[in-house]
Amino acid sequence: MKKRELAAQWVAKHGEMLACPICQTTFTLVENQSIRCANGHQWDFNRAGFVHFLQGSTAQNGYDQAMLAARRRVLTAGLFKPMVEAVNTYLPDKPIRLIDVGTGEGTPLAQLEALRNQADDALAGFDISKAGVNLATQLDPTNLFFCVADLRRLPFQTASLDAVIELFSPADYDEFDRVLKPGGRVLKIIPTGDYLRELRNLLYPAGDQHRNYDNHLVKERFLRRYPNGTVIPINYRFKLAPELRQDLVAMSPLHWGKQARQLQDDDLAALAEVTVAVELLKA
Repeated sequence: MKKRELAAQWVAKHGEMLACPICQTTFTLVENQSIRCANGHQWDFNRAGFVHFLQGSTAQNGYDQAMLAARRRVLTAGLFKPMVEAVNTYLPDKPIRLIDVGTGEGTPLAQLEALRNQADDALAGFDISKAGVNLATQLDPTNLFFCVADLRRLPFQTASLDAVIELFSPADYDEFDRVLKPGGRVLKIIPTGDYLRELRNLLYPAGDQHRNYDNHLVKERFLRRYPNGTVIPINYRFKLAPELRQDLVAMSPLHWGKQARQLQDDDLAALAEVTVAVELLKA
């Protein structure tokens, strides 16, 4: 079955959770080729099997095909898997409707789908990066739906979702609260100052602002929005095979800084193991 047909199949099963990002009305499936809302706004499934909801040109976030492919390889090896497992512990055992904000190339959502093994789950991922979503559709798309969409105009129905998850991406809490059912859950992963500290220390000299990281403002904003929210630390060490060490550098925006060093083979040899220190913000 073609990817376009698989996407249409997903919409036929779960399309009631989708909404037109322009007028928020429901969609109708049009001959397995398009979706059209009650006000006539129409989007096509492309050959890669996703819908491009952004109007105008695709926004750029600096994540090109090479960077996303490197991310795919490292995440497939398991860099984020303990985070995905932690997120899953706070999700219901019953079938759920969930979106992954800033899904990138889709590996964490695919890992969550495999971990849950719930045939009736409705899991969707979106990103502003067309390159990322294009790569995401190369995963097994049977139970997943991907789209290019704007965080501030989510193409999902009001009060239609059980959970919103978000790993290392921006948030729009007004939109999250709109699309969540009463009692729905927000699960957000943020890095701490120790996240990938070995890579930071190699890339930047002592005293450089990029060597230290402080995410307390993001955490404070979350807890102001959700006063009953909780913070769960997640800490582990991850072993990197030699062939993945350059990929770790390539997948991370850490190397974008003006003062970032060009790492040599001796530097990469020091990345045999890295620290993963993040916080799961739960509301």
